[in-house]
Amino acid sequence: MPIQLKRLLILGVVLVSIFLILKYLMTPESFGQYGHYRGKALDEVAAYPTKYVGSETCYDCHDSIVLAKSEGPHSGIGCESCHGPGFKHIEDPETEKLDKPNTRAFCAHCHAFNKARSEKAITQQNILEHNPEDNCTECHNPHQPQQ
Repeated sequence: MPIQLKRLLILGVVLVSIFLILKYLMTPESFGQYGHYRGKALDEVAAYPTKYVGSETCYDCHDSIVLAKSEGPHSGIGCESCHGPGFKHIEDPETEKLDKPNTRAFCAHCHAFNKARSEKAITQQNILEHNPEDNCTECHNPHQPQQ
């Protein structure tokens, strides 16, 4: 065997050995506990503070909006999908206000024309042509979209 192949073979064995040693040292103990995942990650994620509280929590104080929204096409969309996480607002409703999105760009996330999106599932508009000077909420109330 030529000397250059012997050197490459030795280098390959050294590199593979270093890789295996590092893999052993750097793989967390709980890796593989639940398939190809780190088992302790569940506890770590559960320790984070709750950010989303769910629409049911919003309904406790905002029952008039719930009634109006329940009759329109936005009835299946959670409050925090548009207004953001509500955990701080629940803790201190007077000072922690939620987002009130009213920009065309925000509404366009769902309502801009997109051929890949079913027109039966969601109303689509050409955002550049449909009342381009106004914000959407000047004409449309997302809590009562049928108006």
